[in-house]
This record gives sequence, C-alpha cells and structure tokens, in this order.
Amino acid sequence: MATYVELHPQDPQPRLVAKVVDRLRRGEVIALPTDSGYAIACTLANKEGLDRIRTIRQVGSKHHFTLLCANFAQLGHFVIIDNVFFRLVKSLTPGPYTFILKGTKDVPRMTLNPKKHTVGVRIPDHRIVQAILSELGEPLLSSTLIVPGEEEPLEEGWVVDDRLGNAVDVVVDGPVGRGPTTVVDLSSGEAVIAREGAGDLSMFDVS
Repeated sequence: MATYVELHPQDPQPRLVAKVVDRLRRGEVIALPTDSGYAIACTLANKEGLDRIRTIRQVGSKHHFTLLCANFAQLGHFVIIDNVFFRLVKSLTPGPYTFILKGTKDVPRMTLNPKKHTVGVRIPDHRIVQAILSELGEPLLSSTLIVPGEEEPLEEGWVVDDRLGNAVDVVVDGPVGRGPTTVVDLSSGEAVIAREGAGDLSMFDVS
C-alpha cells in the first residue's frame, strides 16, 4: 500500500515535504493534489516511473506528459517559446493551463511525443506542489490522474489511496482545483485548444 502523507494546504510542513522528495529521488511514483485535480508524477529521468504512469493511465507512446515547473524561468529552460506566445504563456501562469511546446535538449527523449518532439508544461498555482518542486529543484514529470474509462481527474486523497494505493508509492493528501487543465497546443505556430478545462478561455477563439 502507498504511504499516505497529509500536508498543510497553506504551509506544507518542510519535514514531510522533504520525505516526499526523498521518495521521488529514490525512483518512486507519487500522486499529488494540484490546482486542477490529482496528478501522478515522478522525477524527470525516471524511465521506470514513466512506464508505471503509462500503465496506470493506460496510455501509449503518443501521450503528452506534462512537466510541472516551479516558475516561468524553469519552464523556459525545457521548452522552446517563440516571441509570439511568450506573453500569452507568461500571462496565464501560474494557473490551470497546460501548454504543448517543442522540448529542448534538456528534456529526456523518452518523455517527448515521438513524432512531434513536444511535451506539455505548466506552472501549478498550488502551494503543496510548489513546496515539493522547490525542495526537488527540478520539474516533475506528470500526468493528470484520470482513471481509465472516466473523464474527470480524481479529487480526494482518500479516494486516490483507495483506488490506486497499490499502484503508486506515495499519496499526498491536499485540496485540489476543479476539473482538468485547459490544454493549449502551441507547437504548430497557432494557439489550438486541445482540451477545454479549468481556466478562462476568453482570450482564445473558442466557438
């Protein structure tokens, strides 16, 4: 069964945050609350962790994983953002948006879409996630925790533990935002809404 860790939603306990990060560095997979439902995550270069996440989500090699980044500077280190979209991405972060962009050479090849060489990136507006990212010092490789056959991400830690406690190593308990992120594909030179979710869509041409 997974280790269940309860973190304070506004002031996550440093000792417990350090324990979660230690488990990540040991190659384990965690489920954690974000500003748009639960996600499952591992460290960026964790090949076994990536395969486990694919198995849990039942997704193939074309699935876009998301890098959870601490800030805009870190995000810009792992994806290529041209001047056209620089202001757009910066204005919508942190927040419940995932952006699909070309990855830089610092992104492990196994995490990229095999044909487009793209990856999802986002900056969560969530204190627990930010505390973990700050302690870790690098992005987390993640996927929204949507159980196969369902459309919405799980939203309560005890439910995640009950349903996936044998599939992940750590379940972090905490509050979440509602619904999955809005996914904006910027890889073609145009802003295309790949999935409507949480977040304001008024700046996009959505019919």
